[in-house]
Amino acid sequence: MSPGTSDKIADLVTAAMKERHPSKPFVPGETTIPVSGKVFGEAELTAAVQASLDFWLTAGPYTEKFESQLARTVGMRHSFMVNSGSSANLIALTALTSPSLGKRALEPGDEVLTVAAGFPTTVTPILQNGLIPVYVDVDLETYVANDAALESAIGPKTRAIMMAHTLGNPVNLDLVKELAKKHHLWFVEDSCDALGGTYRGQNLGSFGDLSTFSFYPAHHITTGEGGAVLIKKVAHKRAVESIRDWGRDCWCAPGCENTCLKRYEWQLGELPMGYDHKYIYSHLGYNLKSGDIQAAIGLAQLDRLASFVELRRKNWAYLREGLADLEDFLLLPKSTLHGDPSWFGFAITVKKQSPKTRNEIVKALDERKIGTRLLFGGNLLRQPAFIGTPRRVHGELPNTDIVMNDTFWMGVWPGLTTPMLDYMIESIHEILGGAK
Repeated sequence: MSPGTSDKIADLVTAAMKERHPSKPFVPGETTIPVSGKVFGEAELTAAVQASLDFWLTAGPYTEKFESQLARTVGMRHSFMVNSGSSANLIALTALTSPSLGKRALEPGDEVLTVAAGFPTTVTPILQNGLIPVYVDVDLETYVANDAALESAIGPKTRAIMMAHTLGNPVNLDLVKELAKKHHLWFVEDSCDALGGTYRGQNLGSFGDLSTFSFYPAHHITTGEGGAVLIKKVAHKRAVESIRDWGRDCWCAPGCENTCLKRYEWQLGELPMGYDHKYIYSHLGYNLKSGDIQAAIGLAQLDRLASFVELRRKNWAYLREGLADLEDFLLLPKSTLHGDPSWFGFAITVKKQSPKTRNEIVKALDERKIGTRLLFGGNLLRQPAFIGTPRRVHGELPNTDIVMNDTFWMGVWPGLTTPMLDYMIESIHEILGGAK
């Protein structure tokens, strides 16, 4: 494409951005304040148009560049773009069942430690692989696994830990690393809500044997639909790629052939000698790839990540300060020790002495066009899909039930403005009777 054509496209994108996505004034009570959202501009639109003109569509040059840049940003060896964070979780855990891992491969009946106060697709891959989730309770204020419960939950069948950094708040990674080393456990680090956060100065997503991210529009960067699996050791590369790419044994990139230089010289399984390697399947897999247009958008979003993280932290701190005088009624969130989260949301647990219940507060905020969400599944064990599923519950889950009944969260995403945050704070004060 000539420079002149590129300049014309850029000019048209700028005009289209102003026409289709104009900024609008905030009017309290009339303008909706979403709990999450995407922030984008001319760079993302231009990237999407340029990738569309290349018309690669499936994974290609932009995907390779995005995967490389994401791995460097997080601090992992390789990154594999997929179509969602949920798919990333499925691939990451399933990769640990690969025969390529020998005696360390997870087998049906093995246990995986997790929490019930979380998102379903952190747990669903455990069940789908015939493994047993072991549920532990969380701490209020941080909403991550209770340290004592996590440590005492380990049993003779426990082989892995898989849990998320709730709303971006990291689990106790010192403890997780210690337990993984002592008991030879795998650690799948669900970082879908945590891109840009750190623990002891190290990036979240770089602690696990495998880690996962989501790029859904609600998350820290967006590609529309999208996610990624990151690995620390090359030993996981073949399994992750295979499970993502139909389960095939061949590792040729899309559009490539005979990378191994012996495409018709393999004999695997009970297939005849010389069976086309592109059609040999070494894992039970899926097609969970993403596409080049999404990756192009992701590259533009990665350039904004630092500013997004700064704004999320700033907005979280603003809400924390603005609601501090309501702590007689509201349990406000706090960071995990040694954590510096890139916050996904601002969690609030309504205390028993509050003049309004969680449901009353949420409904009143909704009437004021202020978006809220409950803390994901609340107690997953009480969700219709999880009733009767295999599990081991370690102890009681009192805080998990409190989360289910009394907790909600508000947005801190970069699109929120100070007038919006002020309106959110003022509204909660008014709903609680003007308490000061």
